[in-house]
Amino acid sequence: MADHKGAVIITGGAQGMGQSHAHALAQTGWHVCVADVKDTEATVAAIGENGGSASGHVLDVTDSKSWEALADDIRNNLGPLVGLVNNAGVSYRQGIGDTDDANWDRVMAVNLTGAFYGIRTMAPLMRESGGGSIVNISSISGQLGYHGAAYGASKWGLRGLTKTAAAEYAPWGIRANSIHPGLIQTAMVNSATAFVASSLKSIPLARAGQPSEVSAAVVFLISEASSYMSGSELTVDGALVAAGTYWRINHEAAELSQGGDL
Repeated sequence: MADHKGAVIITGGAQGMGQSHAHALAQTGWHVCVADVKDTEATVAAIGENGGSASGHVLDVTDSKSWEALADDIRNNLGPLVGLVNNAGVSYRQGIGDTDDANWDRVMAVNLTGAFYGIRTMAPLMRESGGGSIVNISSISGQLGYHGAAYGASKWGLRGLTKTAAAEYAPWGIRANSIHPGLIQTAMVNSATAFVASSLKSIPLARAGQPSEVSAAVVFLISEASSYMSGSELTVDGALVAAGTYWRINHEAAELSQGGDL
């Protein structure tokens, strides 16, 4: 195991991609603070069984007081904080006209305001540690105009917040970058077979990504291997954004051409 010192917070770390990120960070040598509203015991135990170091923390990302309590716990009990991964998120994919106030507010509170609270609260702790790295898990929905008004707006907002944090906290030795996953093979995605089949036509690599492939990007951005990267974006999407709609249109045209001249 690499000889890294310091703690890294991962929000939404009890399940899904957050759990994958927590395992990857622990195996690279950091102490991982698994923070979630859900039970973190299984994740923390599994990390320990694999030789990693982790602790579980109850955190409601939408509550600034909950963030402050976590900061006190880390300062008093866990030593230097060197990283924050804002991974917690919810998805509500309705159009503008179909999105009610409650759903808009909920998505914004978790996906954007929660990250804002985390950065505001934890940056001073990283400053005390001599610097650190903030990684915000956005989405390709924060790079394109995708269906889902609240989700897309929250991820675009998180992208912008990342760049502001990168500029504002650079004098403290704190870097901030965002990761933009595309179609990733999670339990939720695996249950949506029609959606996956349709989406694959837009992905030049012709497959869904694995959570571990996003986790590798998280580890890279937390580590000193990315020491001169700040305000940057890593897109983990099998070239979907790079190809745009051209790839799907060209792919479908190629299928049509199998029957003769277009």
